[in-house]
Amino acid sequence: MTSQLQKIGQEIWVYDGSTVNFHGFPFPTRMTVIRLEKGDLWVHSPEKMNDDLKCELSALGEIKYLISPNKLHHLFLTEWLSAYPDAKCYAAPGLEKKRRDIKFTKLLSCDPEEDWASEIEQTIFQGSSVMEEVVFFHVSSKTLILTDLIENFSPSAFNWWQKPIARITGILSPNGKTPIDWRLSFLFGKKRARVALNKLLSWRPANIIISHGELIIGNGHEFLVKSFRWLK
Repeated sequence: MTSQLQKIGQEIWVYDGSTVNFHGFPFPTRMTVIRLEKGDLWVHSPEKMNDDLKCELSALGEIKYLISPNKLHHLFLTEWLSAYPDAKCYAAPGLEKKRRDIKFTKLLSCDPEEDWASEIEQTIFQGSSVMEEVVFFHVSSKTLILTDLIENFSPSAFNWWQKPIARITGILSPNGKTPIDWRLSFLFGKKRARVALNKLLSWRPANIIISHGELIIGNGHEFLVKSFRWLK
């Protein structure tokens, strides 16, 4: 069996899932798995399950926490809850209204849950009028875990007409950033967004995991500063 999990640091892995169509653009997707000190698995933005992935995860530990970090990353939660009925499921603010079919354990806040507070930091990137994203930082691997707050696609991911639009949108590697439509939604909330950004910068990440596009392995803090120049 070929491993589907890619280890990027001590006790942290990523899984590259399927590519979905989003407004005519191909969006590769990614989830993150962290093994906590007690051996429990913390799964961020769960992807579509398959037997090989389930087998790999079982070898790592017990699925204990399922994390939906914003209102867009929730499609496979019911599948995971069916497979792991004892797992606790946490939602970003606002998702509980969108997914009334799911009984969430708790809504995420700016403060990390007691179960992972010593290993994973978190905050909510606020200031947008349309969506807030819960951001995490795995302390031991110095890895920042984002979802849609930064997109960083390889130019080769797009065809001839998609590429110039992606460039205008600001989501092409190596200069990926928050997509322009989301940036515009911070028009009246930049002060709150800067507070959140300063929190992220204070963690001084070495690596950045994003759901859509190329990983940032090394020089994560420098990339973060560059990516959020629009917020000044």
